[in-house]
Amino acid sequence: MSTQGKHWPLAILLALMTVWWLQSWQREIGGREIVSYDRFEQALAEGRIASLQVSEQLLTGQLRQPEGRITQWVTVRVEPDLAAQLSRYGVPYTRQLESGWGREILSWVLPSLVFFGLWFFLIRRAVGTSGAQSLMPLGAGKGRVSVSRDTGVRFADVAGVDEAKQELVEVVEFLRDPKAWGRLGAHIPKGVLLVGPPGTGKTLLARAVAGEAGVAFFSMSGSEFVELFVGVGAARVRDLFEQARKQAPAIIFIDELDAMGRARGSWGSIGGHDEKEQTLHQLLAEMDGFDPSVGVIILAATNRPEILDPALLRAGRFDRQVLVDKPDKRGRLDILRVHVRKVRLEPDLALEQVAAITPGFSGADLANLVNEATLAATRRQAEAVDMGDFTAAVERLVAGLEKRQRLLQPQERRVVAHHEIGHALVAMALPGSDPVHKVSIIPRGIGALGYTLQRPTEDRYLMSAEELRRRICVLLGGRAAEQLVIGTLSTGAADDLAKATQIARDMVLRHGMDAGLGPVSYDAPVAPWLEVPGLLPQESWMAEATRERIDEAVQRILTDSLERATGLLKLYRPVLERCAAALLEQETLDAAQLAALTPELRASPVQS
Repeated sequence: MSTQGKHWPLAILLALMTVWWLQSWQREIGGREIVSYDRFEQALAEGRIASLQVSEQLLTGQLRQPEGRITQWVTVRVEPDLAAQLSRYGVPYTRQLESGWGREILSWVLPSLVFFGLWFFLIRRAVGTSGAQSLMPLGAGKGRVSVSRDTGVRFADVAGVDEAKQELVEVVEFLRDPKAWGRLGAHIPKGVLLVGPPGTGKTLLARAVAGEAGVAFFSMSGSEFVELFVGVGAARVRDLFEQARKQAPAIIFIDELDAMGRARGSWGSIGGHDEKEQTLHQLLAEMDGFDPSVGVIILAATNRPEILDPALLRAGRFDRQVLVDKPDKRGRLDILRVHVRKVRLEPDLALEQVAAITPGFSGADLANLVNEATLAATRRQAEAVDMGDFTAAVERLVAGLEKRQRLLQPQERRVVAHHEIGHALVAMALPGSDPVHKVSIIPRGIGALGYTLQRPTEDRYLMSAEELRRRICVLLGGRAAEQLVIGTLSTGAADDLAKATQIARDMVLRHGMDAGLGPVSYDAPVAPWLEVPGLLPQESWMAEATRERIDEAVQRILTDSLERATGLLKLYRPVLERCAAALLEQETLDAAQLAALTPELRASPVQS
């Protein structure tokens, strides 16, 4: 029976009760002339009352008209000594006893039934729209099944993660032909956990697996399982696995697994039977209880694997973990080729150049980059997208939106110009630093009064202590220029100081790059993609003397780097003034303009 068909009995009951109430009212009052009590007394005195029925509130009866016909009438009873009057005039009458239970039911129960009927109807309509089949809407599953068994995504639509795709090819082949893969007694892993930073294509990979295999695809987010009421999440897990078994072969995909699979007892929950734990227990039981040979594969994605419950990661549940990391240069090039399929590009545009200036971009970042570059070309009414549009898009994503309406005072512009040129000159003077692409004093983003855009041209996976010190020098170059030329310090270097301090602390605490402290790591490792402030463990186990030595080592690195940057700017003081004047005049200098203004740097490069 459909959801709408289940409401017919309730509608029929309401209709019958309404008809009964109307008939009762018609029998009591309908067809009678309503007269006032004074007219009733007048007719009584004139002897025209043929008969009378007395109730607690009404007087009904027959009235003789002057022409001899008899009419029905009704009036409200207001006279307490009515019986004495009727006896005095000799009018026969009868007392009619009426029952009030019918009227009470109609006046109180019927509105309540109507209200709850409408509430029940609306709730069932909402539940029916979401696809739930259970009479308990809170416990119904929300798995989104691809009815056509085609997600519309193939492996060709996923680029830059070739190793991860290769790991999932076996899953697709097993779903297509489970007997061939089980002929030697092996079975496919029950669960595959996709691990990696946000935006790298984990969800897209799962949809591609379902699209290649051509099976039903059940997708739910981890947060959809957890509700206010205890037991609802567990019911949804049972419902999801039951639906998947009925439509096997199928894929169950749980996105953001960390929302429901956090380690038990380590996050301050009170008691052992809260909603999240019951949901996790049910998931563990379901993963243990189903046979992988039926063709149901569980895929899950998370960017925080370190907080997952160990029971989820043991053999027999999520047997295989696939790393979906940020792409390298070749991977970024492949991703860009996928996203520019429908974009009109200039014939001479080399996507290799775009891939070279976007290290650290994820797949989602690159998709956004292509869209921003296309919007930039559309904004300037161009016929195609060129390299300048991609450069502008990179600046917009990295530095923020330009704010040309923000006017700076002349002194502030002078400080910002020397600050940004200080960054650029130190970077250009130190060999091995990332190339400077652009310097600008146009405010961008939140609080940035200017920016120096440096983008590496190749991927780096290891950095030496000297390279890290050069980065600190470049960061402190702006502060050194202010102190050298302006003579005072401003708040413009606050962000630079924070970044430089973090690099210095990592050198000392995590990488053991201070000779005085030795090769000791004073910081617990974290996931390379989990760069969330405030999650580093406390250093309560350190001795007070060790903390003081750490502070001294960090301060020493920063002080030496600032002195090194100041020495470089003193050496090239005329170049600093020349570039600052040009920046004040033009507001933006690109790499070619900077090279033309700094021939001294190319003639006598500084040795590292």
